[in-house]
Amino acid sequence: MVRVIAHIPAKREKVEEVKRLLASLIEPTRKEAGCIRYEMWQNTKEPADLTFVEEWASREALDAHLETEHVTSVLQQLGGLLSGEVDIRTYHLAA
Repeated sequence: MVRVIAHIPAKREKVEEVKRLLASLIEPTRKEAGCIRYEMWQNTKEPADLTFVEEWASREALDAHLETEHVTSVLQQLGGLLSGEVDIRTYHLAA
């Protein structure tokens, strides 16, 4: 299993637009083969800090997800709406 923590830093004035775009990923992603968990969280103290918490059955399932039309389309649309780089980190269970 692979766990993903993806931080998406929205521009403060673009938070709602970024949330709408990112929320459009949830339904199609949850239907993908290998998707165990896919949730979008918003920081309670800094609303422009959005984070996805994901679990995938395998690295191959995650790689396939990252190449889907819905993901690549949203990533292109995020240009100019973010205050920094998207930070995607993958983890495996160590103990």
